[in-house]
Amino acid sequence: MINQWVTSIGRAAGALAAVISLAGPLPASAQSPDAFPSRTIRLVVPQTAGTGGDMAARLMAEQFKLDLGQSVVVDNRAGANGMIAMAYLAKQPPDGYTLLLAGVSQMSFNAHLYKEDAFDSTKDFAYVSPTVEVPFVLVASKKSGIRTLQDTIALSKTKPGGVFFASGGVGNSTHLAPVMLALRADMPSTHVPYSGSSGALMSVVSGETDIMVSPLPIALPHITSGALTPVAMFSSRRAKQLPDVATLKELGLDVPEMPGWYALIAPAGIDPKVAKVLEASAAKMFADPHVIERLYGQGMSVVGGTAEQARARGLNDSKTWGELIRTQNIKPD
Repeated sequence: MINQWVTSIGRAAGALAAVISLAGPLPASAQSPDAFPSRTIRLVVPQTAGTGGDMAARLMAEQFKLDLGQSVVVDNRAGANGMIAMAYLAKQPPDGYTLLLAGVSQMSFNAHLYKEDAFDSTKDFAYVSPTVEVPFVLVASKKSGIRTLQDTIALSKTKPGGVFFASGGVGNSTHLAPVMLALRADMPSTHVPYSGSSGALMSVVSGETDIMVSPLPIALPHITSGALTPVAMFSSRRAKQLPDVATLKELGLDVPEMPGWYALIAPAGIDPKVAKVLEASAAKMFADPHVIERLYGQGMSVVGGTAEQARARGLNDSKTWGELIRTQNIKPD
């Protein structure tokens, strides 16, 4: 009797093992967070290749692979001021295998621009880690004759339509910064939007437009080559790469810093253990002198801090620049 019972149990266990074997391994979303990561991670970038965010993402992908032992694929999904990338991320499972290198535009500006379609950056997504910061620089075309801030203001008073400024699109950082500048400096201006910051910057190089408040990484090669004139830093301190270029505040203009930070975010609901793995890896990465040096060479710097500090900064910038968007009635095309 006992032998028959043991035999029955053995047959049942064997059958169960066969079923599990046929079913295959558990999906990644059902695996233990302790096993993270066990496959390729996708890092989405809401910008085109060659931009500051893209450069940072590719460097991060290399370092994550070295530290975590899994490949990281950079996925550029540009358009609609990052809304396309945000919509994609929102549909992904919160398992840590799909992340977004979000900029201040996505986390602080878009809620004021796309009121009906925007995501709630504090509810729909989770901050994983602060990453890098990109300073902004006011540059002028050689054809404009502008060399200083006073030259810029003077040209705006005499040229029909004021000074023509290029941007990478309505409502992003390269648009809001010169709008704020024009208000504080009482500077007549005309906005000329382009599809992306790279195209906008080339319009200044060619002289089609007069000025642009550009991310330093894409402007620096043109400044170094002499194709563009750096006028002032739109930041709280001078850039190490351009030590002779003063900030707007140093030049006597009270203008808030244009934040150029990026943060690593995930869909809301990510397991805290998985988020901590990613945050710790990012902290290790950005403490590496080699990484810091590479970022410096690309015109960027490490932000530092925690995910919660990145979240608090996003809320603060939303308040400052959201007011500008409302008062100037800035709306996407």
